[in-house]
Amino acid sequence: MLYQLYETQRALMAPFSEFASASAKLYNHPLSPFTHTPMAQRVSAGFDLVHRLAKEYEKPQFDIRGATVDGVQVAVQEQVAIEKPFCRLLRFKRFTDDPTALGDMKTQPVVLIVAPLSGHHSTLLRDTVKSLLTGHKVFITDWTDARMVPADKGPFHLDDYVAYIQEFIRHVGPEVNVISVCQPTVPVLAAVSLMASAGEFTPRTMIMMGGPIDARKSPTAVNNLAMNKSHEWFEHNVIYRVPQNYPGANRRVYPGFMQHSGFVAMNPDRHMSSHYDYFLDLVRGDDDSAESHRQFYDEYNAVLDMPAEYYLDTIKTVFQEFALVNGTWVVRGKPVRPQDIKTTALLTIEGELDDISGAGQTRAAHGLCTGVPESRRFHYDAEGAGHYGIFSGRRWREHVHPKVSEFIARYGNGLSASVAPAKRKPTAQAAKKRAARRK
Repeated sequence: MLYQLYETQRALMAPFSEFASASAKLYNHPLSPFTHTPMAQRVSAGFDLVHRLAKEYEKPQFDIRGATVDGVQVAVQEQVAIEKPFCRLLRFKRFTDDPTALGDMKTQPVVLIVAPLSGHHSTLLRDTVKSLLTGHKVFITDWTDARMVPADKGPFHLDDYVAYIQEFIRHVGPEVNVISVCQPTVPVLAAVSLMASAGEFTPRTMIMMGGPIDARKSPTAVNNLAMNKSHEWFEHNVIYRVPQNYPGANRRVYPGFMQHSGFVAMNPDRHMSSHYDYFLDLVRGDDDSAESHRQFYDEYNAVLDMPAEYYLDTIKTVFQEFALVNGTWVVRGKPVRPQDIKTTALLTIEGELDDISGAGQTRAAHGLCTGVPESRRFHYDAEGAGHYGIFSGRRWREHVHPKVSEFIARYGNGLSASVAPAKRKPTAQAAKKRAARRK
């Protein structure tokens, strides 16, 4: 019922939002006589703010048309490599006529970015993709809004998520380097573990960023909610059916508007201050700051519905049973054994100020991947970075991205295909022979 009430409210607010948008332009357009009335700039700014608070935010586009490779500007085309009911695997194909840049691009490592299915669209990682395109072939998971998936496509569980990741890794091939951001660190580790246990190839590198590998460490407000409420509470209080005006009518989902309310409730003062600053920027005519605000909130306010089965599975497996770290997780009858991973180099990254995944949660992967030699396992703490700062913005571009690129360049060059055998200690007899030769 709550979802239907929300849809009714959205439909009622739509004309008011459009009216506010038109009124903002009426008091701001240079050819309008109202522009020259007293307080016109403030009136226009007020209407513009009302429009943005009341409007519906559609899924943004990546809109990445080009990249710079070795100083050469190349074209970028977004292609669909695999399309499945709940996800598309996108490839950002680069094109150029420059023979030197073309040769470099052919030899550059390939990266599969696994975006989170946790409220926001994968376009939240636009900055991640842009940066990596300068030196890598890039694929990314683009998860589908569950309300747009017809009910006859069936449910989508956490096990299905793991299976999707395995299929995408196999499609990209043995040369793949996997980057998982936030929520997918857990299913990605499961997918790679299962492939290792089955004797399949595994990615050359795994980069895990700000994810709840072990949510018991430094629990945040998000972790506490998931751990302190029962599984039944979540099923009865946050799961609703999609209304009839969407292709996924009657599908059980965790609605995006509820997730967005939770995001805002975590830092209400920060959002109120941000909107007030936007109003002042419009009054002052600071177009650059106002546009920066619009771009951020166009992305932040665009949310998707998550399949109920997947969401409830994640709550139970990751935040209540801690099945991965306890060694009790079984996916489609097969145990998840991270210790079976032998040839994949591991890099974990955490933000110093991360209020979503606390300190130590991602780093816990090192204690699970004991089959990977210590010489191929690394951790990086991004000083001053919050949760979003480790994959977007200035700190990502200036600090985290160079670390990621350096790691892939060093360990994503094919060495993961085999591990050099450990040196055996010489026997006593051999030691005596060596000593005699020295004499």
